[in-house]
Amino acid sequence: MLGLDVSAWGMADFRKLKVWQKAHVLAMDIHEVAGTIRAGDLSSLRSQMIRAGLSIPTNIVEGCGQSTGRQFIRFLKIALNSSSELEYHLIVAQRLRAISEPGALALKAQVIEVRKMLHGLIRHITARIEKKRGKRGDETAEE
Repeated sequence: MLGLDVSAWGMADFRKLKVWQKAHVLAMDIHEVAGTIRAGDLSSLRSQMIRAGLSIPTNIVEGCGQSTGRQFIRFLKIALNSSSELEYHLIVAQRLRAISEPGALALKAQVIEVRKMLHGLIRHITARIEKKRGKRGDETAEE
């Protein structure tokens, strides 16, 4: 184990991560829009949108509490998966006319921005792990 502590990277306070800030705004926006979906037959879609929207910042927060970079990455990947799920729910909601096209497009743009930031953070953490591993000359060490 390399002992890369995410708090040593300044990531223990999730509120400082720009990706969390944007994911949090996205979650609040999704909750607001989903709350306008009133049709009873769309209640499961409304619930799934809210759940997926909240899952993104929640997994970033949970990842920040992990003891290694690899564990942090695992939670960031879960957040990525939730962003894909949320994007699909937005496509369905737009197609069913549960939300407006402009509203859906704006939310999808937010999802895509957060997803790109998550990919960037994963690349950054992976590079730091590899750099640390290279300095130690320990290719078999697990983060």
